Formats: sequence, structure tokens, C-alpha cells
Amino acid sequence: MKLNVGVAVLVVTIFAILIDGYSCKVVQFIFGDSLSDVGNNKYLSKSLAQASLPWYGIDFGNGLPNGRFSNGRTVADIIGDNMGLPRPPAFLDPSLTEDMILENGVNYASGGGGILNETGGLFIQRFSLSKQIELFIGTQTLIKSKIGKEAADKYFQGARYVVALGSNDFINNYLMPVYSDSWNYNDQSFIDYLMETLKAQLQLLHALGARQLMVFGLGPMGCIPLQRVLSTSGDCVDRTNKLALSFNKAGSKLMDDLNAKLPNASYRFGDAYDVVNNVISNPSKYGFSNSDSPCCSFGRIRPALTCVPASVLCKDRSKYVFWDEYHPSDSANQLIATELIKKFGFTRVDQSNAPSSAPAIAPSPDQE
Repeated sequence: MKLNVGVAVLVVTIFAILIDGYSCKVVQFIFGDSLSDVGNNKYLSKSLAQASLPWYGIDFGNGLPNGRFSNGRTVADIIGDNMGLPRPPAFLDPSLTEDMILENGVNYASGGGGILNETGGLFIQRFSLSKQIELFIGTQTLIKSKIGKEAADKYFQGARYVVALGSNDFINNYLMPVYSDSWNYNDQSFIDYLMETLKAQLQLLHALGARQLMVFGLGPMGCIPLQRVLSTSGDCVDRTNKLALSFNKAGSKLMDDLNAKLPNASYRFGDAYDVVNNVISNPSKYGFSNSDSPCCSFGRIRPALTCVPASVLCKDRSKYVFWDEYHPSDSANQLIATELIKKFGFTRVDQSNAPSSAPAIAPSPDQE
């Protein structure tokens, strides 16, 4: 009898230690679009926003497509690595378990997603921010069942949260006449609509335990290759860039307002516009040779909306700011992340692990 009691006490003690370990583990929960997607859209079989074919992922791991809309890492990958945070797996990864969530967090980002539910409708399937938060609520239910409400609350309140959406709300909604938002709003009223929606979403995340959260602003959207090629001059589209600046100004004010209102909230706005704009405006200063066209394209046939096996790659992927018509290359993401780390003073949460190094550049296929 004494032996059985001793075993029971030992089991309870070990379980308590495990729960305490999970509650002390710092992980990330990422909400975003294709700039942060690490594979969710790969499992959305009807989605037209895909990075599941070569040459996506050519400079990441084994060089095969992994769901990231780049040749390598995302900005979130790189910043997380430098902070000593584990890389959160895609929510739709079929191998995802409660233990994996407790060890690594979750990435809910979805290519084509936006702050607004109607954004990206032409892609058929994608997770809007509201849907991503709904999935996060389901994750919380799983974890509470696993370790109990008290430990789960401590775990989620100690996590880091990233919200990085907004570009699709313009590029794949407001600026496209096929969407009703393009004629129901003007520039200012549309940004007001976005901020009202985002405010409610962030307040919900706070109610769910998010205490340390960063909302990333928009870069110069008018300078992505797709916008340039659709303009008559090939230059950056000024109106699109002004919308990004207005979004960032409103987003920064929203964070100030929420910090003043929400208890124990540390909500920050990561305005990366100047960082990205400097790289695009002065590519040679940062080691790039091209900042206006994609590395992966159909040569002279533009726009090439996605990168596919029939695409032609540039000779040196490290010299191109943009990987495809929409998304930065691994080299550009590295530079952007490094500048953001310096600008916002991101510090490591675990001093025992060194940041992951950049991926080795895989041998190039036939290139022109």
C-alpha cells in the first residue's frame, strides 16, 4: 500500500513538473498572410494561393517546396530564430499534436488572407484573421484539456504574438474593382474600416490571453513587381504606397489606444516601411542588383503571378530583393529582419541557443 502511494505521489509530482515546464516555455503564435505562411495553404486543396510547386523553398532545408512563399525563410522565421524562439508549425500540419503546440506554438498564417473576411475571395480558400483567431480558440481548448486551465492560462499569457496582415486588404481587395469594397469606400473610410475591424480582433486576442503582441505594418506595396508592371511607367505606384503609409499611421495610433485601455497589454506596432523602402530605393547599398523585378518569372512575360517549374530563375538569387511578383527573397527577408531587430530592440528569450544561420544556397537549376 505504501509503495502504491509512493508511486502515485511520484507520478503526480512528475506531471506537475511537466505542466510547470510548459507554462514557463515561451513560444510564438503567428497570425498572418503569405509573408508569414509556413504551409497552411498547402493543405487548403481549393486555394489558388499556393507555394507548393518548385521553385518555392529552393534555398530552405532540402530545397523542396514547404509552403513558404519565398525561396527561403520568412521575416518571422528569422526574427524568431534571433530571439531564441522555436519556429511554430503550420496549424494544418497533419503531424501537429498538443505536445508540439506546447513546445513550439502555432502558425495560423494563410496566403491571401486579410484583416477583412472578404479579402482574397478570388483565391477561393484562405484563412482571414478572424478565422485564424477562431482556430486559435480551438487550440486553447485542446491545451486546456491537456494541462488544465490554470497552467494553460499561464502558458498563453507568457507567449509572444505576431499579427502581420493588411497588404491583401489593399492589393487583393480594395484596389481591385471586382471587390465591392472598392466602390463602397474611399481611401480614408476604408482604412477606418480596417482599423475598426482590427481593433475588435486585437481586443479578442487580449481576452484570450495575448499580452505581448506586435502588429507589423505595411511596406511600400506600390513597389512590389506586380504593382510596377501594372503601372504605365514601371515605377512604384504612388497611391498604393500612400495607402500603406496611412495604414501604418492609423495602426500605430491603434496600438497606443489599446495599450492605454487593455490591462497588462504590451502591444507594439512594427513599422517597417522605411526599412523596406530604403532597400528598394538603394539596392546596391545593401548588396542587391535588382529591386524592381522578380527572380522567378517567365522571362519577358509579365506579370507571372506565381513561380512554377516552367519559370526561369535569375542567375544569383541573393542579389534580388523580390523572389516573385509579390514576395521578398530570403536575402531580402534576412536584411529586413536584421534591421527590424535593431530598430525595435528585440531581445533573446533564451540565451542558451544561438540563432539559426541562413540556409545554404542550393545548386541552381538551368538559369539564363
